[in-house]
Amino acid sequence: MKLSRGDTLLVATHNPGKLREIAELLAPFGIRAKGAAEMRVPEPEETGTTFAQNALLKAEAATRGSGLPALADDSGLCVAALAGAPGIYSARWAGPDKNFAAGISRIESELREKGATDFSAKFVCVLAFAAYPRETHTFEGEVRGRLEFPPRGSKGFGYDPIFVPEGLSQTFGEIDPVRKHAMSHRARAFEKFLAAAGLSNSSEL
Repeated sequence: MKLSRGDTLLVATHNPGKLREIAELLAPFGIRAKGAAEMRVPEPEETGTTFAQNALLKAEAATRGSGLPALADDSGLCVAALAGAPGIYSARWAGPDKNFAAGISRIESELREKGATDFSAKFVCVLAFAAYPRETHTFEGEVRGRLEFPPRGSKGFGYDPIFVPEGLSQTFGEIDPVRKHAMSHRARAFEKFLAAAGLSNSSEL
């Protein structure tokens, strides 16, 4: 597994927020990111039971459909008091229109119904890399924190406005994106991906 400046990587997502975040992480290394929507690569049905399985499904479908090496992300919010839900179903809790305000409302409602006092949670991300014909790799990262309501901030996406990472008082929706990139679950998985791809801040790139 090797990437070099000028390479193009298909980011296997139709989520513009996720594409933007991954593209920003790739930019310093001279890697061009193209989204699945731009390449007209459809999203496969996510039939896996883990983040890794779903990430691999997406990466393998993307590289087959485009001929490009592909990077897929499967990530979600795991809430302790909800037995890890929504987890791999985080996007589905937002509904077919990806209305994360509805997903946030559902989480808050279920926590209130349970009378929960433990609002601890974590974001988990698994990145999967696939290249034709059969090369695959996965990289996992997580960040722990707590949930706070009502939502705050508009700088992130998804469930960012209710997640406060350990050691901070602001939500992921409030902090500067550069700061988030340095500490997020996706950033931590991305560090492992970069090392495997032969990319680093001290590399020839």
